[in-house]
Amino acid sequence: MLRLALASLWNRRVSACLTVLAIAVSSLLLVGVERIKTQTQQNFANTISATDLIVGGRTGSTQLLLSSVFHIGNLTSTVSWDAYQYLQNLPGVTWSVPLAMGDSLRGFPVVATTSDYFQHFRYGQQQSLTLTTGRIFNAYQETVLGAEVAARLTLTVGDQVTVAHGSGGPSFSDHDDHPFRVSGILERTGTPVDQALYIPLEGLGLVHGEYIATTTKHTEQHEHQHEHEHEHKHEHQSTPPVYTLSAVLLGLQSKPLALRLQRDINSYRPEPMTAIMPGVALQEFWRTMQLFERALFGISVLVVITGLIGMLTMLLASLRERRREMAILRAVGAGPLQIFSLLVSEALLLTLFGLLLGIAGLFGMIWFAGELLQQWFSLNLTATPLTAAEWQLICAILLAALLLSLVPAWRAYRLALADGLSVKL
Repeated sequence: MLRLALASLWNRRVSACLTVLAIAVSSLLLVGVERIKTQTQQNFANTISATDLIVGGRTGSTQLLLSSVFHIGNLTSTVSWDAYQYLQNLPGVTWSVPLAMGDSLRGFPVVATTSDYFQHFRYGQQQSLTLTTGRIFNAYQETVLGAEVAARLTLTVGDQVTVAHGSGGPSFSDHDDHPFRVSGILERTGTPVDQALYIPLEGLGLVHGEYIATTTKHTEQHEHQHEHEHEHKHEHQSTPPVYTLSAVLLGLQSKPLALRLQRDINSYRPEPMTAIMPGVALQEFWRTMQLFERALFGISVLVVITGLIGMLTMLLASLRERRREMAILRAVGAGPLQIFSLLVSEALLLTLFGLLLGIAGLFGMIWFAGELLQQWFSLNLTATPLTAAEWQLICAILLAALLLSLVPAWRAYRLALADGLSVKL
């Protein structure tokens, strides 16, 4: 029966190929949406790991998460240096990383921090940040670039950049007096880390006039005598900056401490602060995006239904033209049930070929256009084996095709039976 169905489809190969193409596009969209949703959710949840608490000024958890991790938006409340020292000395805190934001470079956010950021920040499955070239900044006016910043602005180690006040877009308040020299470029991570550049806290204070180097002599020594870099860095780190912070990342000795410290920080009397657990905040934020996720999935389902209806229309439209074919099959001994099975087999073959072509197209796009998708749309997709949810969608498409094929199959069955009982004059 399969050979007969293949021969019949080959006889109508033009319309059959168009039907297969329609099913392929619709199945690619449906399975592709599921893959984008699943892997984007995984990448979203893995944006930051090994950080137990994020602390900022009194604000909402979503706003603090978006600003500190995704560098989206501005925090109106800040954390004072005294509060930062209080956070450092809390029992159970093993490391802390201060963050100060508010400047940008041609639309990319500038994050002022310390070298501890590159030592303690983790993403994905506890992956650490690594450099493709150069080194971590160890001078006031050096910067480390994310991979996306370096690629988009075509910057390399040794180039000079001038940051501007504000979160992005054109700015008329560039800090021309204090350019930064690129000291290193980070490897691509597929996270917001790629889209930011990192400068020392003292560097941000320097361009804002809130931090003054002890002597000009030390700065010149650092620029021209590299053998004194370690001594110079240690000497300047001993003088704390005098400006406020946007957020603080905390690592704890054990995760159960997070709940108690979160309560203590939120009730800190000298200064209103908000502490959030990144994992919980990420899940809460993802739930707010479910409406868009469902809408996109619904559109994909409608596209699949349209493709299957196109197949049904093709099969029904061809029945009248195929009455001669059916009559020949009846003449050589085919019964009505065999005619019924032929139509069902054709529909399943069309759907199966469309599914195979659609899945092959999806993996082809991931393999050959994965880097472009990441650069243009920040979609970090991997060509992993089909998941259980994707297999369920494929089976659902096959089942829907089987049910729709019953309509032309039943009609062909009735016509074949009538032709077999009619009197030929």
